[in-house]
Amino acid sequence: MSLKIRLARGGAKKRPFYSIVVSDSRSPRDGNFIEKIGTYNPMLPREHAERVTLKEERARHWLSVGAQPTDRVALFLGRANIIELPKVRETPKKSAPKAKAQERAKLAAAAAASTEG
Repeated sequence: MSLKIRLARGGAKKRPFYSIVVSDSRSPRDGNFIEKIGTYNPMLPREHAERVTLKEERARHWLSVGAQPTDRVALFLGRANIIELPKVRETPKKSAPKAKAQERAKLAAAAAASTEG
């Protein structure tokens, strides 16, 4: 059985509230879970102490047993110094401007340089 530490959504419509849970990776997002180890309230400001609450001892236990955190939960665990902070991913090449747009940008930069000089 592969375990995941992930978010389970609760709260009302347009008022999200998440529980940080340990569950089987095959179970649905809001389905059965093994243990609730924290909460996440995105409606609170970043600096607020109760935005993310974690039971650190239980999180360490589940990580030692082999549970894999999702990307968002790994960020929370990294900020709490339970695991190493995940690396920031580079922007994919797909989002870079295409060849014609890059040529136009070069021409515009060259034209701006020639008018200054």
